[in-house]
Order: sequence, then structure tokens, then C-alpha cells
Amino acid sequence: MARYKDVHYDQDKFIPVSFHKQILPGTFEYTLSYMIDHELDLSVFDDRYRNDETGAPAFNPAVLLKIILYAYSRGITSSRKIEQACRENIIFMALSADSQPHFTTIADFICTMDEQIVPLFRNILMICDELKLIGGDMFAIDGCKLPGNASKSWSGTKWELKQKKKKLEKAARAMLKRHREDDARPDDEQVQREVQAAQAIKEKARKIQRWLDDNDDKPGKSGKPKKSNITDNDSAKMKTSKGVIQGYDGVACVGAEHQVIVHGEAFGEAQEHDLLQPMIQGADAHFQAIGHQDMFMRDCLPCTHHEKCLKILTKRRHARSRSSLDDRNRHHRVIWI
Repeated sequence: MARYKDVHYDQDKFIPVSFHKQILPGTFEYTLSYMIDHELDLSVFDDRYRNDETGAPAFNPAVLLKIILYAYSRGITSSRKIEQACRENIIFMALSADSQPHFTTIADFICTMDEQIVPLFRNILMICDELKLIGGDMFAIDGCKLPGNASKSWSGTKWELKQKKKKLEKAARAMLKRHREDDARPDDEQVQREVQAAQAIKEKARKIQRWLDDNDDKPGKSGKPKKSNITDNDSAKMKTSKGVIQGYDGVACVGAEHQVIVHGEAFGEAQEHDLLQPMIQGADAHFQAIGHQDMFMRDCLPCTHHEKCLKILTKRRHARSRSSLDDRNRHHRVIWI
């Protein structure tokens, strides 16, 4: 008969952990930690807090930035899962010095850092430029459709939403009529559920009416109105490979040499063909802020090789090669994938 080693689950084992020894040189977390501690100016976060004399100490923005950016690099975007990782994952423990911030603290930090994120991003871009990680000869632009926190069922033009409101009101009246007919059975649970459902439908109709009173249609390129959304009017209804979603088109402009993101933005547009110009303008604004004036020339030259590829000459490349238009096209481009 086979024999196995004894297993004892009722024993304890104490493992000493030195947090600073978990962040090893050469790893992403080491680079992230070093850059945040030594290269970034985090004083932009000081105005967020008013606890210099009274109030509890706040979580260090450096700690929150480390765990959030490291989580994003591992595909973790949920505040609750980031909180869980800070309790269970040794790298997150080391980056946060085992401070274990609550998920509401993480979520609030992410949602309210809109004023600080641009100067921080440009600071990182400047560091990458000093390290010669941004070549400046070719940039790739691509987008990814992302679901928003809004239901596509609340989308439509004002006319469509008015029709939806009428249908809801009609359904509510029908349910209330049945309720009045069943008043002889006031204790019937089914009747009570129908009344509650009717009230919920009427509230949806009132919600649509409030939106109709305060908003107009979004104008489309062809003159026809675009679909609005009652919950999140900045988002758009868009087709994806997994069906129709209500969300945003997240677009990034990336340097070709080391894949450094030089600009990123979320657009509430279903089609990407109108997003090239704002992406170029956004990247150009970042470059101007770090001292590169007019990185991109203003002429967009349509590519003869592929209809989705647009080439944009930079002054740097334009100065190197003046021999012919074809030569400039061949050497420098921004690719819309």
C-alpha cells in the first residue's frame, strides 16, 4: 500500500519580509518606484489637502501613484482589486509599505486627479526625452473601444427619447389600471409588485423628461443629430467585435522606437476617422510644453500605400531630407492603424 508524507495544517510559519528587498533593480516596479520618488514633482498634489494643522494625515500621493500605475501595468483597473492586492500581493505590499489604502481612497484619488495628471505626464515625457527614448521620426496612433458606465438603452435622439418616454408612460398607466381593478384583493403580493413596478417605470419617464428639458441634440457631421445618452452624454454608442456598447474610444499616440506614449485621450466618438487631428494637436501640445516647438508640420499627406495610413512630416525629418516629396513620405510618418 502506498505511503505519503504527513501533512499538518495546524502549524504556523513566520516569514520575515523586508519590503525594500522585494523591489529588485532591473524590474518595472523598481523603475516605477525610483522615478516617482526621485524624478517626479509631486508638489502638485499638495493643494488637494487642508490638513496641515487639523485633520488626519493623508495617504502619500507617491504611494497611491505607485500601486495604481503598477496595477494598471498588470491589467488591474478595479479599485477593490487594487485594495485586495495591497493585502495579498508582496510587491503591492512593498510598493505601498503595507499601508493598505481603502478602495474608496484609491477610487477618489483616481477620479479627482484630472488637474494633476497633465503636468505629471509631461514630466515623465520630459524624462523620456532626456533619455533619448522618443525618436521623433515615426509615431503610431491606434484606438480601442472601451465600455462606459452607462447603459445603451438610455441612448437616442430627442425624438427617440420622447417616444421612449411615451411608451413608458403608457406601460405605467396600464399597470396602474390593472391595480385599480384588483383593489378587491389588497393583500395580493402580485398586485403590490405591479404597483412598485409601475412606480419605477414612471420614475424612468420622469428621468427622461428632466433630461429633455435641460439638453439638446448633439449635432452630427451630416446635419443629422447624433444619439445622446441620458446617463453619460459624453459617451457614444459604438459597434465592437463583441456587439454594440455605450462607451468611449481610447486613442494613444506612441513613439515607434521605444513605444513611449506621447499622448492619450478618450473620445465619445463612434468613428475614428475624425480623431487624427485632435491626437496630433494633443501630442504637439505636450512636445511644446517640454521644449520641442512645432514637432509636427501642419500638412497631412495622404498615404498612397494604404487608405488608413496618414503621414505627417516633422520638422526634424523635414530638415534632414528635402530631396523630394516621395522621400519625405517614405522616411517619416504617423501611422493610423
